Amino acid sequence: MDEPQPSAEDELSAIIAKAAKQPLLDAAYELWRQRYRLETIAGRPTAEEVRVNRSLTMEQFGVQYRYERDHAHEGPMFGYVKRAHPRADDQAIRQAIITAVKFEDAYNKHFDLNADFWDCVVRAVAQAARKYPHYLETTYRDARSDLAYYMK
Repeated sequence: MDEPQPSAEDELSAIIAKAAKQPLLDAAYELWRQRYRLETIAGRPTAEEVRVNRSLTMEQFGVQYRYERDHAHEGPMFGYVKRAHPRADDQAIRQAIITAVKFEDAYNKHFDLNADFWDCVVRAVAQAARKYPHYLETTYRDARSDLAYYMK
């Protein structure tokens, strides 16, 4: 028998509820790492956005990608984190999102496949953690998992 699929709002609420159990900084990173799933649930990218994205040159895509990362705290991510931490100050939420993006950038920048793959992953996240030391150990674990997944 087929199980009924959760609605988009139920799925979104479940992701946000999981993040809400964490401190603000860790919640922002948790939601940032789920951004592609959150966008899919929200119906993004639209068919028109897909059409436009497919027509971009690599340089144009790079500019768009960097803009989206540089302004993540101004877009839908702000609303997701605000739902997870409704009592948090808006500026603190924005800063947590900015920090999450920079943390991800840092461990990606430090990744250098010059030895055993997993050792390189661990080293990259550890180097980023020195600059961003205020996350829970579970967040660093998740960062290692994400980095390994995307660099495989």
